[in-house]
Amino acid sequence: MSAWAELWVQCRMQTLSQRHIIVAVTGSIAAYKAPVLVRRLVEAGADVQVVMTEAAKRFITPMTLSAISGHPVRHSLWDEDAELNMGHIELARWAELIVIAPASADTLARLAHGRADDLLSTLCLATTAELMVAPAMNHVMWAHPATRDNVARLVERGVKFVGPDNGALAERETGAGRMVEPEAIRDVVAEFFAETRGSGPLAGHRVVVTAGPTRESIDPVRFITNHSSGRMGYALAAACRAAGAQVTLVSGPTSLAVPTGVTRVGVQSAADMRAAVMSAVADADLFIGAAAVADYRPAQSAADKIKKTAEDAQLTLTRTRDIIADVTAEYPGVFTLGFAAETTDLENATRAKRERKKLSMIAGNLVGPEHAFGRDDNSLFVVWEDGERHLPQDSKQALARTLVEMIVERLADERATSNTDSQEQI
Repeated sequence: MSAWAELWVQCRMQTLSQRHIIVAVTGSIAAYKAPVLVRRLVEAGADVQVVMTEAAKRFITPMTLSAISGHPVRHSLWDEDAELNMGHIELARWAELIVIAPASADTLARLAHGRADDLLSTLCLATTAELMVAPAMNHVMWAHPATRDNVARLVERGVKFVGPDNGALAERETGAGRMVEPEAIRDVVAEFFAETRGSGPLAGHRVVVTAGPTRESIDPVRFITNHSSGRMGYALAAACRAAGAQVTLVSGPTSLAVPTGVTRVGVQSAADMRAAVMSAVADADLFIGAAAVADYRPAQSAADKIKKTAEDAQLTLTRTRDIIADVTAEYPGVFTLGFAAETTDLENATRAKRERKKLSMIAGNLVGPEHAFGRDDNSLFVVWEDGERHLPQDSKQALARTLVEMIVERLADERATSNTDSQEQI
């Protein structure tokens, strides 16, 4: 790991120092991961108190979690000693963040419907702290309409979901429902506090990110678009925000949730996106063009629906403005990261695009039925002025964090070069 990457990790971990976090453990076999999560949070300096449901105690003992956290584990709403002074209210006020890991299907249902018949559900109703859940259950339970409805309700209320992952489950089946690993949950918690503190290696930087597809109207009911899901751009916006930057996300139509702390500007067409970008980038020092912007649009958009009368129809297309090329031309001082979506000859096409558009850095990826669009993972070929690097297949969130680390390194190199030049002139 590079020095700047290590610095970023240290900054994220420092945001956990002395933070008040409740880790709630519910009735799932994944409860065996809870001690590791508590240990990782405590190692990073957090003050952790553990709450367990009665079902959770069937999988792991309170003594284990008490020893690791350094606090007695709370598990009953009817604990006479703790509740002598309304202990559950005191605990609810103490917490800055409640992390439920694992969160069972029953727990999600209780939260969604506002139950308050045990300590955990009562805490969640009585607190003003943010709520983060890491689901763990059988893949059929996760896909059940009742669970999907409960998740939708909780997301609408602002509950943050971490996972679940796809993988092997306890019942020797495979699918979505596996609890995210403790280290990954710790990193998400650290990013949450970094976002609220505004610290990190990109603190003080203003970043503009584009994401998703554009839609170019043919008539009022038809348009030209592409398969972009927007996941990579949204992951990059979240990673930049976690690194401390002030982030504006210019997004085409997607169904993705806006990352915490990010300002979203919604657009439809390539022209809309260009206008929003050129307005926002004037105050920025970093631009990331991850959107799949249409290269062509209909030369004319019909005012009324085109009727199906002829056997054949012709559509005349005209070029759209190249947004990222316009940014590099008009704002040469802005660091620019572009993307090259290719179907063949990835490396040469990526290198050529960086040179042609005068980008600071470019990330190339293969697209097609088995690559990139619509997937949660990807691989990238990254090129900058004096270097190249292959990033192997990984989640788009992990790739986004790595790209931001690489940007931080390049910015540090530019500052070092600038300082050296200034000293030589003196």
